[in-house]
Amino acid sequence: MIASIIVDNLLTAPVIAFVVAGLATLVRADIRLPEPLYAVLSSYLLLAIGIKGGRALGLSESAELWRPLIAALALGIITPLLAFALLRRVGRLDTINAAATAAHYGSVSAVTFTVALATLEASGQSVEGFLAGLLAVLEVVGIVVALALARDRGSSDGWTEALLEVIRGRSITLLLGGLVIGLAVGDERLAPTDPLFVSLFTGALTLFLVEMGVVAAERLRDARDAGWRIVVLGIVIPLANGAIGAAAGSLAGLSTGGTAVLATLAASASYIAAPAAVRIALPSASPGLYVTASLGITFPFNVILGIPIYLAMAQVLT
Repeated sequence: MIASIIVDNLLTAPVIAFVVAGLATLVRADIRLPEPLYAVLSSYLLLAIGIKGGRALGLSESAELWRPLIAALALGIITPLLAFALLRRVGRLDTINAAATAAHYGSVSAVTFTVALATLEASGQSVEGFLAGLLAVLEVVGIVVALALARDRGSSDGWTEALLEVIRGRSITLLLGGLVIGLAVGDERLAPTDPLFVSLFTGALTLFLVEMGVVAAERLRDARDAGWRIVVLGIVIPLANGAIGAAAGSLAGLSTGGTAVLATLAASASYIAAPAAVRIALPSASPGLYVTASLGITFPFNVILGIPIYLAMAQVLT
């Protein structure tokens, strides 16, 4: 079952674009997108996800939301704690670097979330639209918990500034802004925007993953310096967190698609919001560890193999 899901995932345009760009970069071919286009595409994807989520929130009953919200809050606490424990015991990292890296695994990747949505849509799986709101919850809570583990070793001012950086950062602002737009405008009046925010979504994601393939391949070269333990944990942690996320999604009453997406969120690692927060709160932590783990190892693993595995978990549990 998993093998067929992996094949289906690999044959989607965004994933193929990611793989091709990564391979091209490894052989030192120039496939990079112009930097202004990368910024436009990332902003578009976040806003489109938010609008879609707000639209779905407007169509949802409040009774549908409380259990998934509790599940997201629980995951935001459990996933960084588990990552921290593994990084300390197995990865043999000091407290500061373990907490910094755990912040990345406690937070989430909006791009991985977007790829999961595209994969599930291609396979005909329906997904609860309000999951975009849970993404915003997880992005903040996971970082808060992980930074709290190292708070006594850092300055209080830096910790507070780091949290404000996450909350006011572009990814959260665009996502929440989209949620407000989608919720306020409503399904019927958003229909004229569908050619932009629905029809073009997969094409924009495909372009964006060309750039992400380049960046991930560049970080993959740093994996040797990070050490084999970090490489192994960059795969083990998302698998463990993904299994917990799948169980949480099932207990929260989500559909198979929704459970797969929540598992993917739990398994993903932030490489936008978390690095910004960690740079401020824990300046002595090594970016060579936490960025390489999240972007060079976990991100490509999730895009190519992880998402199909989390979908298979969801199919077993729902």
